[in-house]
Amino acid sequence: MEGATVGVGLIGSGFIAELHADAVARTPGARLAAVASPGERRHSLAQRHGIRHVFDDYRRLLELPEVDVVTLGLPNSLHAEACVAAAEAGKHVICEKPLAVTLEQADAMIEACRRNGVLLMYAEELMFAPKYVRAKTLLDEGAIGKLYLVKQSERHYGPHAGWFWDVDKSGGGVLMDMGCHGIQFFRWIACSRRVSSVSATLATVVHGDKTRGDDFALITLTFDDGTLAVCETSWAKRGGMEDRAELYGSDGLVVADLLMGSSLLTYSEHGYGYAVEKASLTSGWSFTMFEENWNYGFPQEMAHFVDCVARGIEPRVTGEDGRAVLEIIYAAYASAGQGRVIDLPFSASVGRPIDLWKPGGPTTR
Repeated sequence: MEGATVGVGLIGSGFIAELHADAVARTPGARLAAVASPGERRHSLAQRHGIRHVFDDYRRLLELPEVDVVTLGLPNSLHAEACVAAAEAGKHVICEKPLAVTLEQADAMIEACRRNGVLLMYAEELMFAPKYVRAKTLLDEGAIGKLYLVKQSERHYGPHAGWFWDVDKSGGGVLMDMGCHGIQFFRWIACSRRVSSVSATLATVVHGDKTRGDDFALITLTFDDGTLAVCETSWAKRGGMEDRAELYGSDGLVVADLLMGSSLLTYSEHGYGYAVEKASLTSGWSFTMFEENWNYGFPQEMAHFVDCVARGIEPRVTGEDGRAVLEIIYAAYASAGQGRVIDLPFSASVGRPIDLWKPGGPTTR
């Protein structure tokens, strides 16, 4: 379909759907065709972005011939069902992180897209964030020598929508929500290296009144060549959002801060931002970015997938990448639960990854 306009349907109408809508609007060769969500926010989102077709059931969106691609901005527990339905309707899929709640769901999603001849992209925007892309380029060019340590951290005071606190919908806590960013970032930076083992410490240090999940996670990955990767992710950090990466090599280092180097120091009593409800507005002290969506790589990610659909080529981040991240998340929860390093490959009979952390978890194999 090279040269044709790619029609995009948004499944979901919350925070991430706003980012996807903005990304589509910035992408040549793409247009917003429809939005589907049971929430009333679908109407205001459609009005803001000039979307003609608005549904309360995503299955009706999948019937539209003008929709070529769908983006899944749903609670984690709904990813697999919506992805399989979209694939069977012949729609290409952009799935927000994490790919699914269980490895079995991830496998079903990958197989459904393969069987129906559609593309599945695991939406990891950090692989498109300009500062992080530049950091990887420096590494690949040999500027810092042989990589031996990489760090990534994403920290703030909690998620933007209430369902994240519910482990039955999310599958876990901050490790599921934000640790997946760091894990795929490490896999991307490390290129062909394979993760051989995982160690993690998890805690619920602030938000025990809201969730049974973790709100702080510290994860260490060891690659097969000995390279180490350390991810700190937190819903317990006050004072605004932080997103930072550090790459250490035999001949130098690179530090990339997505927010502080290009932001305005801001204090807002009432809050601001892409809020899906007043409680999720950014308030207090924060680092306000110029062109935040672009700096995080969402428009670049969308443009890449639209190009893949138009030319029929595999995306840079696939469903298999999303499954590999989920396997590492499994191992991290198991490591925290058992108090030991977990070797990969790893699998478990589990309903939710967080069950591997809590006492009485399932048997691993």
